[in-house]
Amino acid sequence: MTQRLPLTKMRSFPLSKVYGLLETGPVVMLTTSRNGKANAMTMSWHTMLDFEPPLIGCVVSNRDYTFEILRKTKECVIAIPTVEIARKTVEVGNSSGRDGIDKFKKFGLTALPAICVKAPLIKECYANLECKVVDTAMVNKYNFFVLEVQKAWIDPARKNPRTIHHLGNGVFMVAGRTIKLPSKMR
Repeated sequence: MTQRLPLTKMRSFPLSKVYGLLETGPVVMLTTSRNGKANAMTMSWHTMLDFEPPLIGCVVSNRDYTFEILRKTKECVIAIPTVEIARKTVEVGNSSGRDGIDKFKKFGLTALPAICVKAPLIKECYANLECKVVDTAMVNKYNFFVLEVQKAWIDPARKNPRTIHHLGNGVFMVAGRTIKLPSKMR
């Protein structure tokens, strides 16, 4: 039952949908590699933790094929796609490498060699971040990995990348117009 607060137009909101209000960072693909076999998964549960060195926190479910690979290899690439490959990005997330699928081949993605990690970059993505796992203290309880970016790559030809942002239940927002305001924030 939706409950109204007195004298306002505010309504109660389902707790199960709160993540859609806060989780508007870009949808990314996280790549791993084990025994020479590359894998990719789609992820939207991530957050910046520090500026320099850049630290990223991310949740990878212990039910995902990627979880054990990331836990064992302690390295990955976070690839940031744009709206042009949104459908492929979602298809990657709707499939499992556990089933023996070569997601790069199946979805027409190009794996490029990274410099600092064995996981591949994704050529079709606007940016790629080579990462090492630096903290696993919250992995057992929350599936939360802390990654340190070792090397960052961008495609300089893409001047205004339009990233996609998951709002829940298959609904996405596309980044668009930007504004600049006076700010003391970094």
